[in-house]
Amino acid sequence: MPPRPSMQAILIALFLALVGLAMAIYLISVHGSANLNLENTKTSHEEASMAPAADKGIVVKPSNHTVEQTVDRLKNILQSKGVALFALIDHSGEAEKVGMKMPPTKLLIFGSPKAGTPLMLAAPSIAIDLPLKILISEDAQGKVWVSYNSRVYLQERHGLPSELLQNIAVVETLATKAAE
Repeated sequence: MPPRPSMQAILIALFLALVGLAMAIYLISVHGSANLNLENTKTSHEEASMAPAADKGIVVKPSNHTVEQTVDRLKNILQSKGVALFALIDHSGEAEKVGMKMPPTKLLIFGSPKAGTPLMLAAPSIAIDLPLKILISEDAQGKVWVSYNSRVYLQERHGLPSELLQNIAVVETLATKAAE
């Protein structure tokens, strides 16, 4: 006659079964919400460019040029306005250096201490979002997009006074001119 399993062994087996069931339910719910989020993001970029993404504070506008042309246009506009270009980060170029491929994606970081300093004095936390940034990227279909933080998002995020909003409003004008 085979020996009876101990009560401890039965309890451990039940506990492990419950943990497995809980993990399965969790993974199904996470996978389901990921699919739901994926479906929600399938709306066209045209719709996203109409207004800032309310939940993320990012404005996305289509560009009529390639990534390189849009970058060059933005660099020329910055130079003509005397705005310092602090950095140009070539995300796709860096990805290529490590053997990975991604569509052309470049981030320009720029600003003016004359405009940024009053913002940081009024709301020191904005220093995390300054200097200003514009992302220029190409999607899988070859369409180029210009993205930046909305001034309303930055104002709400950092509690900026309304009278200083013009100091960051330039990002919208720059993005629009580079993309047209």
